[in-house]
Amino acid sequence: MEKVKNISLIIAIVVVLALISTVCFGIYKNVTMEVKNPIATMEVEGYGTVKIELYPDQAPETVANFIKLANNGFYNGLTFHRTIPDFMIQGGDKNGDGTGSPTLKNLLGDSAEDKEYAIKGEFLANQVKNTIKHKKGTISMARSDYSSLGLNEQGYNSAGSQFFIVTTDMTSSLDGSYAAFGQVTEGYDIVEKIANVDVVTRDENAEEGLNKPVNPPVIKSLSVETFGVDYGTPETLDVFDYQSYLQQLYGINNGNATINTENTDNTDSTEIDAENTNVQE
Repeated sequence: MEKVKNISLIIAIVVVLALISTVCFGIYKNVTMEVKNPIATMEVEGYGTVKIELYPDQAPETVANFIKLANNGFYNGLTFHRTIPDFMIQGGDKNGDGTGSPTLKNLLGDSAEDKEYAIKGEFLANQVKNTIKHKKGTISMARSDYSSLGLNEQGYNSAGSQFFIVTTDMTSSLDGSYAAFGQVTEGYDIVEKIANVDVVTRDENAEEGLNKPVNPPVIKSLSVETFGVDYGTPETLDVFDYQSYLQQLYGINNGNATINTENTDNTDSTEIDAENTNVQE
């Protein structure tokens, strides 16, 4: 009987030691093993593959949003609708012209509401510490700019799915004002080729087609390897309805507003056009 007790005690001790070893190894693994940043792989039809390392420590909401959209297939088949040599290439708009926003269905699946959304802008001007510099190969979120109307916050928090990749190191003016969230690690030459495609016009006075590729490069596929890490779901915000705002404020039709400032001497008319979701040069 005593022998049986001793054997049971030994087995219990072995089990306890095994459990302690497992827990200790888990702690050691978490402390010593480096967690890989997520890697986005984008195949552009007729051009090749671009790989981008994402930085969730700098822009967690932006990265979570990008991962969800990419791995849900949102970007597949979309285009680069705006390209400017020695500045950037912009894509990720479902409308293909800089005016589109993703929906909750795109982010969360078919059971979600079919409602457009935006995310918080993760950059210093919006009270978020993000120290990523805009340089060649940096990927960042495009957004609207309503500062001319004194609506800074609405512009800061207007990004949804559109992104741009920088093709110059002379973009320090973007730092702190746009949510940079990654860096191209492979295929930067492809980015340059896209930046230099033929466009409809470079004439800034043209009524349409400015910096729009004649044949917009197509994102055949875009997915993100997370190496087993779940980066969660971003907090979503309501999209600012710019058109309704102008209509309520000034009374407009078809996105054009005429502001009449009257005094005893004259009437001053100023034309305002609705802005697309674009990174501003």
